[in-house]
Amino acid sequence: MARGEPSWDELRSFRAVLRDGSLSGAARRLGMTQPTLGRHIESLEHALGVALFTRSARGLTPTDAALHLAPHVEEMAAASAALARAAAGEAAPDQGVVRVTASEVIGCEVLPPLLASFRFANPGVAIELALTSRNEDLSRRDADIAVRMIRPTQNALVARRIGESKIGLFAHRSYLDAFGTPLTLDDLKTHRLIGYDQDDRSFRAAGALAIQMSRDSFGFRCDNDLAQLAALRAGLGIGGCQENIAKRYPDLVRLLADTITFPLEVWLVMHEDVRETPRSGAYLIIWRKG
Repeated sequence: MARGEPSWDELRSFRAVLRDGSLSGAARRLGMTQPTLGRHIESLEHALGVALFTRSARGLTPTDAALHLAPHVEEMAAASAALARAAAGEAAPDQGVVRVTASEVIGCEVLPPLLASFRFANPGVAIELALTSRNEDLSRRDADIAVRMIRPTQNALVARRIGESKIGLFAHRSYLDAFGTPLTLDDLKTHRLIGYDQDDRSFRAAGALAIQMSRDSFGFRCDNDLAQLAALRAGLGIGGCQENIAKRYPDLVRLLADTITFPLEVWLVMHEDVRETPRSGAYLIIWRKG
């Protein structure tokens, strides 16, 4: 028989075991003893009336019930973290945490100098940067601020269009010296191209290029944008890159500029409840200056 509503401590322990796959790893993550964490799992199973893990040679394997519960526990964890950040900001507006989410390329190639300026002006505010290609759900408060390349449509979100980033086709000079420069779209068929592996969502927006090519056209395939950029800089082939990022690398040469170019809008997004906090407001000021 189920005991009743579980405690957050038990759910937090469940989340850690689910992530680490063992009681020992989860105990280290939470700074708890293994027996205490084991009791949390047993108590939670009793409260819910279902088994959450089965033991195997590889550790603890989540049951179907555990996998079904996991998204709900993640939402609770995000809400708990957002509550802590909001409370810290209310207690001391020049202290606390701002959690920012962006794609890996934006987070590694664009944001660091802007965040450095923000930290210089706001030394008491810590920054958490979550890099992911998926759109964090700000309505669940997974993050305070998001940098997105598409305008969000969820209710209760405030979005500011802060610019546009154009995507073009580039190659390293060393590649062009070795294999020549393509002058037409048809010429690309004989060149070594850099592109997606399994995830073609970004490539589908590439207009004429996407129509003429498929996954088989790429000699180097990867779904990680940072890895594609590294491959481009290393001379592995021809690939897409944001113009403002390519300008930082003099050896990257723009190709077929009149034929292949498409814009990406850049949006700064936050939940309407975060908009008036001093920490988020300061970040907006820094971004506009950047």
